[in-house]
Amino acid sequence: MTLVEGAAAPADRPLRRNREFLLLWSGASMSFLAARVTAVAYPLIVLWHTGSPLAMSVVSTAALLPLLLVQLPAGALVDRWDRRRLMLVCEAGRAVAVASVALALATGRIAVAHLAAVAFVEAALAVFYRLAERGAVRNLVHPDHLPAALAQNEARGRAAGLLGQPGGVLLQSLGRWLPFGFGVFGYLVSLLSLLAIRKDFQEERAGTPQRARLSSEVADGMRWLWRQRFLRAALGYVAGTNVLFQMLALALILRVKEAGLPSATLAIVVGIGGVGGLCGALVGGRIQARFRQRTLLVGGALAWTLLIGAMGFTSRPVLLGALYAGTGFVGAVFNVAAAVYQVRTTPDALQGRVAATAGLIGSGTNALGSFAAGLLLAAWGAEPTVRGIAVAMAVLTLFAVLAPDLKGELRDDRTNAEADAGPRPPDANR
Repeated sequence: MTLVEGAAAPADRPLRRNREFLLLWSGASMSFLAARVTAVAYPLIVLWHTGSPLAMSVVSTAALLPLLLVQLPAGALVDRWDRRRLMLVCEAGRAVAVASVALALATGRIAVAHLAAVAFVEAALAVFYRLAERGAVRNLVHPDHLPAALAQNEARGRAAGLLGQPGGVLLQSLGRWLPFGFGVFGYLVSLLSLLAIRKDFQEERAGTPQRARLSSEVADGMRWLWRQRFLRAALGYVAGTNVLFQMLALALILRVKEAGLPSATLAIVVGIGGVGGLCGALVGGRIQARFRQRTLLVGGALAWTLLIGAMGFTSRPVLLGALYAGTGFVGAVFNVAAAVYQVRTTPDALQGRVAATAGLIGSGTNALGSFAAGLLLAAWGAEPTVRGIAVAMAVLTLFAVLAPDLKGELRDDRTNAEADAGPRPPDANR
């Protein structure tokens, strides 16, 4: 099946009338919301049952490990297997795993080892689901509608974050098992929406080639990504900014504490920041369509430098929130632009591996950011650390301006992608 045939919707049909995409989007929305609700509930439940910060840390770490351990093999397996069937298995598996926690809580038979195991399984299946869904989108929408579709996906993730965290806390206060009961409901709704979709989630594979070793297939995705000059340089830039934003998130917590403000102030700052990210996601598709990739990188980096720099000179909650919202707005636009670029330029058979490699680079740098933040905050305090983050962002902006590989355009990497993917119908490369 070619990309155009799999895309199903003609260009003159609005995205809002694309039945297959709407089913996928709405089901995934419930899935993402369910994951956010259960994610915030795990540490609360552990702390409530054991009173041990160490036990809470064990379960939280178990939920994060799949981002480092599972992504690369998951990317290769997603490219091997049928995406739709894989997503069905993921949702069924998550529903069963989370239901076991809800049942254990309802009967009073909860154990830290059980919670850690379920947190790991749920997060691992989420990695598979997200990689498969990213590749499926371009086979359900017309190429002209891809930016808008991926912008809606980014908005969905931002909205799930805004609603899921307070929702999980509220449900947990009403009943210890309720966040996990909601998780079961969300995953089942997602599963039913997948069953209702009639179109294929991937192009037809030519023949049944003999499978190479998993490590070889992972390496194939990495080699393809390394040959794309713009993508390679952009990922290096993104890795650097992820380190800085992980540091900024921790610095804001200390900033609020050092200013003598109540802890609820942090919720105000983060909440306003989340709204900025949601707004950026909603308009990200239109912005991405009007500007070159390099313009977005350089302009966004400059905006981040100014916004973070200003955060180093104020402790007013509303102003901090507004500045944080500005960084979230730019970040959401970046995410949309990066998703469109990656999905368009990557061959369908490599979608999982390329997305997994990019995700590993992003999540891998988060740990470095947390560690560096701890050292700097202990040595300098919050205000100088935020200013130092702004200086580091200015250095990354200079990198974005001067890096020769970031001067390449979509045309260059698309040519490489087409050469690797083989011939395609003319309309498939719009």
